[in-house]
Amino acid sequence: MKIINNKKDAIEELKRISTRTNSEKNKKINAIVEEILQEVKFFGDKAVEKYTKKFDGFKPDPMQVSDYELKDAWDKIDNDLKRSLEVAHKRIKKFHEKEIPLSFTIKGEHGDTVQRKWRPVKTAGIYIPGGRAAYPSTVLMNAIPARVAGVEEIIMVSPGNTEGKINKTVLAAAYLSGINKVFRIGGAQAIGALAFGTNQIDKVNVITGPGNIYVTTAKKLIYGSTGIDSLAGPSEILIISDETALSTHIASDLLAQAEHDPLASSILLTTSKKQAKEVLEEIYKKIEDHPRKEICMQSIKNWGLIVICENYESCIELSNNFAPEHLEIIALDSEEILRGIENAGAIFLGKWTPEAVGDYLAGPNHTLPTSGNSRFSGSLGVETFMKNTSIIEFNEKSLKINSLDIINLAKSEGLHSHAKSVQIRFED
Repeated sequence: MKIINNKKDAIEELKRISTRTNSEKNKKINAIVEEILQEVKFFGDKAVEKYTKKFDGFKPDPMQVSDYELKDAWDKIDNDLKRSLEVAHKRIKKFHEKEIPLSFTIKGEHGDTVQRKWRPVKTAGIYIPGGRAAYPSTVLMNAIPARVAGVEEIIMVSPGNTEGKINKTVLAAAYLSGINKVFRIGGAQAIGALAFGTNQIDKVNVITGPGNIYVTTAKKLIYGSTGIDSLAGPSEILIISDETALSTHIASDLLAQAEHDPLASSILLTTSKKQAKEVLEEIYKKIEDHPRKEICMQSIKNWGLIVICENYESCIELSNNFAPEHLEIIALDSEEILRGIENAGAIFLGKWTPEAVGDYLAGPNHTLPTSGNSRFSGSLGVETFMKNTSIIEFNEKSLKINSLDIINLAKSEGLHSHAKSVQIRFED
């Protein structure tokens, strides 16, 4: 993990981190994923079974998790964990209910009306990663806004282990969230099944949820025939702090990100040289007996960074330039720093708000833009599962009064028939 104390080098290093998944390797992955998607498109369940056996080591038979298994998972999880899931569910649902967009109508002075009407998509597919960890929180974060939006059918896919089993807490979260169907499949083949449909899996309108580079590539390739939430890259956190923040807290928060994935990135921008040194020492001290030591070491070594900044302004500039997925501000005047922040997926203020609060139950969604994408996009939400339609109705009077302006604009674009389609209505 590097410590840098000048802005120029910091900008270059942050750029390197931000583009860590852009490589020649991606071209090979594109080709592999394209082949998988084409097979799923033409051979359906057979292709899904083939690639599940190849990559996950089991034959998905049956492919669908039964309603009994879902209910059994909920019944058998620890009561304390059950309560925690219910608390998280309640808070997330309450937040997302405030996001429901309003349809509206505007009446013109001559009797014309224009409307925007919001409707949910009919079907949604949510992808829940398996692999290194189980993510019941991701089930809640994807299923709840879909349910709040009014989606009729929510289908969940998640890779099973070598025995074809999905983590029980993940299944319990699916039961609590009211997911209609769960399938024990993952990878690009699962995205293909949701996008194209198979005999067993219905084609969906929108696919959401994070995954590895193969899943993300598959989402990118099917976009256009099916909607997606975003192209999420490896997770990242950036912390802005000053000498008032505790180094032990900062080190723990940085490692909370590093333990996700070897490609996860943990960055500290601090105004204190002393703190920079202390945090680095704390990180390596905590890694020694960490249960995910190897993952943390790779993440911190390759994508970790500490920058010593002259002042808050420098911290703000570097943070906005990086546009982090998660931004923690632990400083004497967090509000002053917050006023300068323009780009961040989610912001966590003060020492009592570690990023883990947002991961699990604060309420706002934890599916966030990565790799600098918070410059132009935000979190997954209710609108991800909705679409809007414009409804326009003019009467004779309103068209006549506006006809000249429509004709002028159409003629300015050289579109004769556009102009004529208005003009002809008043020629008789």
